[in-house]
Amino acid sequence: GTQWAALVVLFAGVSLVQIDTSSSSKKGEGENALVGLSCIVVACILSGCAGVYFEKILKGSVSLWTRNIQLALFAIPSSIASVYAQDGGFVREHGLFYGFDGIAWMTSLWYGIGGLSVAVCIKYADNISKNFATSMAIIVSTVGSVFLFSFAPSLIFVSGATLAIFSIFMYSSSNSFLNHIPRIICSNICL
Repeated sequence: GTQWAALVVLFAGVSLVQIDTSSSSKKGEGENALVGLSCIVVACILSGCAGVYFEKILKGSVSLWTRNIQLALFAIPSSIASVYAQDGGFVREHGLFYGFDGIAWMTSLWYGIGGLSVAVCIKYADNISKNFATSMAIIVSTVGSVFLFSFAPSLIFVSGATLAIFSIFMYSSSNSFLNHIPRIICSNICL
């Protein structure tokens, strides 16, 4: 009951935030709102199925680290193939890490830590908790850009952020969620 309502409120809040950030861009030639919406709905369904499956395999008897290595064995070959398909000549001439500086290495490290924190969050909490943490990370990063980049949030953004924060309190009214709050905070900080 309340948890499903919280998910609907979270959806509405994040949608308002995203609509606000995309409303300033002009519609380009050949854009079709119905096709775009259909693609987003399909992507959300596939993402939900992938999240449920990922939670299922992480909560099995195999350790988190073993499972991450197994998943990397599938990801690394496809990533290498993609790099060589798109930029093979450049990589052969300059090397794979040409142009990598400290910021590039820190960004790669940060994404790795973020991926591991998501896996830990899903293993010890659940996929829905991870989605709440991700939604809050979007809002926190936008609030950070207020101070760093002089971003001026609109009323639509503030309304969406308020709905998203309210949805967390709605969802936390169930006892099962209260046990996961420290993990969600940790995951949100690590993202």
